[in-house]
Amino acid sequence: MTVPAPGVPTWVDLATADLGDATRFYTEMFGWTAEVSGDDFGGYTTFLLNGLQVAGAGPLFGEGQQTAWSTYFAAGDADVVAARVEAVGGKVLVAPFDVMDQGRMAAFLDPAGAPFSVWEPGMMRGAEIFNAPGALTWNELNTRDLDGAKNFYALVFDWQYQDTSIGGLPYALCQLSQQPVAGFQLMAGAGWPDDLLPHWLVYFAVGDCDAAAEHAHQLGGRVVHGPTTIAAGRYALLEDPQGGRFAILAP
Repeated sequence: MTVPAPGVPTWVDLATADLGDATRFYTEMFGWTAEVSGDDFGGYTTFLLNGLQVAGAGPLFGEGQQTAWSTYFAAGDADVVAARVEAVGGKVLVAPFDVMDQGRMAAFLDPAGAPFSVWEPGMMRGAEIFNAPGALTWNELNTRDLDGAKNFYALVFDWQYQDTSIGGLPYALCQLSQQPVAGFQLMAGAGWPDDLLPHWLVYFAVGDCDAAAEHAHQLGGRVVHGPTTIAAGRYALLEDPQGGRFAILAP
């Protein structure tokens, strides 16, 4: 497997209040199988799709931490990224550290408060499958400061942008070497509650958005925003039983 290019989303994982129930929900939702790591990794669970690594999950590790999905971007050098983040107005939440021989990670807040992480690959390169039903297909920053996000992430990851719109609201496609790697959605208008904090949203591909949303509901999840057709396909915003938000997209 090739090493992912720096600045490209490479892994997602879930910090959850109930790892057992989250494992039940997502394995039934996406057809994943769960592989639980040993005590050295605190029971970290790796989800597999057709035998390939697709995502991870672990218990909450901080006081007051909420159940949430995290996006990891590939890094050639996590320490260099951490220095860059601090220099351009972000905050280092977790300084770079080695995860055994698997790789090196760090966690940050952007200037608007959206959490994100980086992964400098070692033995573990990141997800092994993308853009297939049950696999990661898109990562999107929901923010109230689009211009600030553009400036910050351009300096951190060397991204360029293509401006467009979705549902009448400004949307920016983040690009590396003219290839889209992520998106920025402006949180404006009645559909965005005032108490909803800026965040990175993960999208998993599905074959049938409507059927998958109904399946999530039957498994104890919540349909936050029902299936809607956009230029990229048909998507829905869901919550797992512990409140972890994610989106599904049928291209």
